[in-house]
Amino acid sequence: MQNNLFVGKVRQHFDTLPSTNDYVAELLAKSKPPEGLVVLADNQTAGRGQYGSRWYSAAGENLLLSILFYPIWLKAVEQWALSETMAVAVRDAVAEITRLPARIKWPNDVYLGERKTAGLLIQCVLGNACVQSAIVGIGLNVNQKHFPPQVPNATSLALACGHALDRSVALEQLLWAVEQRYLQLRQGFAARLHQEYRDHLLGLGQHRRFIGPDGSAFEGIPEDVLPDGRLVVRTDQGRAAFALKELTWLPTQ
Repeated sequence: MQNNLFVGKVRQHFDTLPSTNDYVAELLAKSKPPEGLVVLADNQTAGRGQYGSRWYSAAGENLLLSILFYPIWLKAVEQWALSETMAVAVRDAVAEITRLPARIKWPNDVYLGERKTAGLLIQCVLGNACVQSAIVGIGLNVNQKHFPPQVPNATSLALACGHALDRSVALEQLLWAVEQRYLQLRQGFAARLHQEYRDHLLGLGQHRRFIGPDGSAFEGIPEDVLPDGRLVVRTDQGRAAFALKELTWLPTQ
């Protein structure tokens, strides 16, 4: 077990919650819980992914958790750096646990091959031009072997490795990676973290299919990610930068 400084030192574990992010937000509205608080649930009845999508997880088979941070040293206009940092951390953990290449699918999912094994939902509270608090929700598929048709491109660590894993060991590896990367961001290494995010970006420099802001499908080549999180895609019409809610990344055939 890794000896973390603060992430996971205080934990609350539930059999079932509607949403770990919502639970932490409720705590935050009433008090000031310690930084690094981890709330875990074996099952979520209203888990969410990016853009309000639902996160599907079999009860007791995966990791569903939220971590509380107070990055008041981070400017509000730089909050994308926290998203990149957390994506890099989860990718680190997945790669370490599986000993397999893991990549980040923009904006902050983690993939093994062309299948999703983890997703993040980060909710920030801004004030005085800084990030006052951040709730980092993480869903990591650990031992689930069957997924509903709504998530045809999902996988798990167990499916990738060919055997079941100890969820508690996976949790400690995840929390260790999150703390190490968060400390790097706090120490001013945002540029290095951005480069690592870019280095592990799925589909960078490759032809990919998307649905654009007008709802039409198109092909393009992801070339870069800007400091505000926009994805730069080169198409036959030139280069364009897309915000998080403007672009849907279609799975490969």
